[in-house]
Amino acid sequence: MTSVINVNLPDQSYEIAITSLSYANAPSSLDQLGQQMASLKLGKKVLLVSNPTIFKHFGERAITSLKSAGFEVASCTLPPGERYKNLNSIQKLYDAALENRLERSATMVALGGGVIGDMTGFAAATWLRGINVVQVPTTLLAMVDSAIGGKTGVNHPHGKNLIGAFHQPRLVLIDPEVLKTLPMREFRAGMAEVIKYGVIWDAELFAQLEASKRLDQLRYVKPDLITYILTRSCQAKADVVSKDEKEGGLRAILNYGHTIGHAVESLTGYRLVNHGEAVAIGMVAAGQIAVELGMWQKEDTERQNALIQKAGLPTQLPSGVDIEAIIDALQLDKKVKAGKVRFVLPTEIGVVTITDDVPSDIIRQVLQGM
Repeated sequence: MTSVINVNLPDQSYEIAITSLSYANAPSSLDQLGQQMASLKLGKKVLLVSNPTIFKHFGERAITSLKSAGFEVASCTLPPGERYKNLNSIQKLYDAALENRLERSATMVALGGGVIGDMTGFAAATWLRGINVVQVPTTLLAMVDSAIGGKTGVNHPHGKNLIGAFHQPRLVLIDPEVLKTLPMREFRAGMAEVIKYGVIWDAELFAQLEASKRLDQLRYVKPDLITYILTRSCQAKADVVSKDEKEGGLRAILNYGHTIGHAVESLTGYRLVNHGEAVAIGMVAAGQIAVELGMWQKEDTERQNALIQKAGLPTQLPSGVDIEAIIDALQLDKKVKAGKVRFVLPTEIGVVTITDDVPSDIIRQVLQGM
């Protein structure tokens, strides 16, 4: 069974197709990739982008599906990991695009997690001033967040995602069966973004997560709940993006936990904590800042932090991270406006606000307590 969520945009709307998770031998939507893309009437040339691990699991199946639908397929693999999300990797994609003579009607297909999705999207946005991209996310984090909404980009040595472009996909194809090969740490990382949606937008999702005994491993989460998590999270992202495609206002709430989280990622060289772990730390910090400012009840931040811990995610800063360096790094955040750092802060479960009126002393005090 497949559910379809529409991302409604003025210039290019698209579908998020989500297959229900089954622990039986059900047909996989990954095998329908070619058929789904053929219905969009795209050009025949396709460059499939992945990393070696994901390609080993799913690459040939995706290529077989694409070829059976009449596409001419080439592939390019990039090293896994946030530290390779840079312009050197983009150059490899450009080289592959040139070698395979990708025209403006061609499509890049991102088969992988958030790093692959972001880089493929950016390469597609900038090759020939923009070609098609299709997102086939293989991690929970990419499924509920980064594959949707058209944010693409790479890191600069001094900051995360400082180089990028908005470039919406033509299709997002989500097959939760692929999560069965996902390392436990990466599954937990995705749960950070799911919890984020509960805090910023969807109190019912938050309550369903609270009712689950465990959230730290796929095998402990019932298939119905996985389907619910995917559909509610994707619907939340679609709703926000449809209202504010290029982050002129509302979409900034999707950055909850990311302001301090990105600083922690950058300062630890993208090696010590992954993106989801950094977001979890950032949510704990943002929640406590909201409490200190009298915006959020202490009981609610405790509920949030308990959920983060249930998902096996950190609630403390990594040892050795310099708090003053975090505060300095916040000034490099993309969301800084007129020199002021904008924070997304909760006011109740399911509701947040955006403010640039957070004193540095409060940030410092909260970080020292972590």
